Amino acid sequence: MMILNTLRFYRNTTFIFLFLCISVDAGAQFFPPKNYPKNYFAYPVVAKKSLSANFGELRPNHYHMGLDCRTDQVQNKEVLAAADGYVAKVKIESWGYGRAIYINHPNGLTTVYGHLNDFYPELENYVKEQQYKLKSWAVYLDIPANMFPVKKEMFIAYSGNAGGSQGPHLHFEIRDTKTDKVLNPSLFDFPIPDTIAPDVYKLAVYDRCISTYEQTPKIFTLKKVNGVYVTSPALITVNTDRVSFGITAFDRYNGSNNKNGIYETVLYDNDKPIAGFQLDSISYDETRYVNAHIDYKYRSHGGSYIEHVSKLPGYNNSVYKTTGGDGVIDIDDDSNHHIKLEVKDAYGNTSIVMFAIKRNVAFTEKQKPDSVNYFQPMEFHPGFLNLFENDQISFYLPENCLYDSIRFQYKQLTSNSGFNIYQLHNTSVPLQSYFPITIKASTAFPNKMVMHRFANGKNDYAKAEPVMYNKESGWYRASFREFGNFQLMVDSLAPVVTPIGFKDGMDCSKQKRIVFVVKDNTEEIKNFTATLDGNWLRFTNDKGTRFIYEFDEMCPAGEHELIITAEDQVGNITEKNYKFTR
Repeated sequence: MMILNTLRFYRNTTFIFLFLCISVDAGAQFFPPKNYPKNYFAYPVVAKKSLSANFGELRPNHYHMGLDCRTDQVQNKEVLAAADGYVAKVKIESWGYGRAIYINHPNGLTTVYGHLNDFYPELENYVKEQQYKLKSWAVYLDIPANMFPVKKEMFIAYSGNAGGSQGPHLHFEIRDTKTDKVLNPSLFDFPIPDTIAPDVYKLAVYDRCISTYEQTPKIFTLKKVNGVYVTSPALITVNTDRVSFGITAFDRYNGSNNKNGIYETVLYDNDKPIAGFQLDSISYDETRYVNAHIDYKYRSHGGSYIEHVSKLPGYNNSVYKTTGGDGVIDIDDDSNHHIKLEVKDAYGNTSIVMFAIKRNVAFTEKQKPDSVNYFQPMEFHPGFLNLFENDQISFYLPENCLYDSIRFQYKQLTSNSGFNIYQLHNTSVPLQSYFPITIKASTAFPNKMVMHRFANGKNDYAKAEPVMYNKESGWYRASFREFGNFQLMVDSLAPVVTPIGFKDGMDCSKQKRIVFVVKDNTEEIKNFTATLDGNWLRFTNDKGTRFIYEFDEMCPAGEHELIITAEDQVGNITEKNYKFTR
């Protein structure tokens, strides 16, 4: 059905109802239907069935890759195997999912359980043995198949708050075992009632004759009229030949006010499907592409999340689909283009956005903003290797680094430290991959050089390796993943090791644990090692803040010598010796 007049959306309720029925059917055909098993997986934690986050929520530098199941705001709720299978992997790390279990199932899927406390006893003992064998608290263990079989709803661990968690909950994922792609668990019929369609708050309109990083989009607040979200004015007029759109939208579950992520959006131009995205089947190698899915510049300047409905040119391995073109709408025919957006959650609840758009009839080529030129210096483009160099600094961006074109900005500043500061563009443009930076030093300090990146109150440090550049020594190289200010620095300071509630010669017979805080001027600790009477001793390091040893059978009664060694990334070492009794 062709829309004849956008203003009729406001008046004709019957028309809207009929249009909605047709559009939902059309949208279901744009993305192939999912054939995921229903009712195969049980809810994975003994707590009230409620979510604090869903799959595809927008997070800094990543999509949220699973369900965050509430644990009644406490730790140590029983975590259950979602289906029959066997424990295939265990991962323990300071950040990420902290302590996590991976279970393989006979249907070719894997479930992941993160932020855990203790595993069930047999598995906990096995993991501890492996940590002592490898002399490492942080481990990623491949466990022989069927060594630890599990049954559906069998107890496997206690819930916790480990790793990057900011409060007690269980992070739960479903993955394709062969590809390691993470699937949207909400498509598997979990018992979370959801009959609420997504809330759509804003529409953003982009001039796609220029880079999205070279503009501020036109923002329109949406109003719901007769069940359809509409703009004011109903007809949008723009001074460009090509446009794309973005939306600010969230989903909600029944009985919850949490703003969760949406699942799918499809764009129609005069009832023809043009482009859309669907948040499902994403690998961890791809999750950083969230920075191309959103208007990163708008967000970095304090704005809300805006999700692009048509992909940026540098978004590879995409969650997007188009019908042959690039998903951008050509409006050079000066006619009204009737646009419809279908916004869905994973349960099929759908919201509709409708408006019309046209090119300004008074628009001329002279009014068009200067486009980024592929042949001008200092202009960087996705899909190309982009190089910048002078007699003080050199760097290049790999082909897969940029999502859209930029006019690169550079500034050199002096510093009281004797090492210049180099400002490389700005932090409102995101990067997908690491890129190498090479800086010339005024003096060589082998193995003691660090490159410091700082911007917006954030500091990153990386060991700077000496390299020959243009057959000249005195250059140092490190890799980073963000623009900002860069400076070489000499690191001659060893880490500072501070015991908490523990001292040399102490009687620890009533103590439950030993705690150390280790800090370094570059914020990077390469190695922490503890030995008790010459034998490696397991200290945990959850969240990377404190190193903790809980007294166990490894420390029997008697006199002991504890040696703590901490090393930073350039090799500065601190060693502390303590004698105590137990």
